[in-house]
Amino acid sequence: MSKILMLYTSLTGNTELMAEAIRKQLEQYDHQVVTKSFEDDEIETKEILDYDAILIGVYTWIDGDLPFEAEDFYDELYDMDLKGKVCGVFGSADTSYEQYGTAVGMFYEQLETLGASMVPDRIIVDLEPDLDELERCKKLVDTACEMIGQKSEM
Repeated sequence: MSKILMLYTSLTGNTELMAEAIRKQLEQYDHQVVTKSFEDDEIETKEILDYDAILIGVYTWIDGDLPFEAEDFYDELYDMDLKGKVCGVFGSADTSYEQYGTAVGMFYEQLETLGASMVPDRIIVDLEPDLDELERCKKLVDTACEMIGQKSEM
């Protein structure tokens, strides 16, 4: 049984809807799942090393910035070795702003640079996710769990 950590933050509830779909899909697998919110839970960056997979959900702030709640965590990642970790990123954004979904991209690139095996589909939805986008969230889980299985077979 693998350990999976899902961290997320949600300002308007849109990323939270995605996180809920991901959590429900994770329940289909025989893994230990821990869900934490950047707003409500104390999160030490080094604790992600205790997990086989990390799924991170963030919204993109107005000027394309990371959410305030996730900034410190993001900054503290810079020197971590995430080789052997499966990571996926998802979040909401708003196409009415010039910078669309950049926070998701920033996390994806940071994790990849640190050696994580990334779930290829970084999911960015415009405001509230529709049914197709929630299905993509479920597929993110399926892909992450397949990748965990492949790593444990090595």
